Amino acid sequence: MLFLAVFAALWFVPNLSMLLKLMIAILVSAAASYFLLRNLRDDVAAQVEGVVDRRKAEKDRLRAALAGEDEAAAPVEEVHKTQA
Repeated sequence: MLFLAVFAALWFVPNLSMLLKLMIAILVSAAASYFLLRNLRDDVAAQVEGVVDRRKAEKDRLRAALAGEDEAAAPVEEVHKTQA
C-alpha cells in the first residue's frame, strides 16, 4: 500500500524514467516500513522466542525421560494416564 502511494506520487514527476520511479518507490516504502512496522516485528519475534523456549524445554524433558532420569519420567507417565 505504501509502495503504491509513493509510486503514485512519483508518477507525476516528468523527467524520471519508469524504472527509476519504481526503484525510488521500493526504497522509500522499504525504509518507511522498517520504522512503521517495528512494534509488530518485535511482537512477532517475542512470540517466536516463546515458542522456541517451550519446545526446547519439552525436548530436554523428553530426552531426560528417555535417558531414564526419574524426576523427568514422572510428567511423561502422568500424560499417558490422562490420555487413557
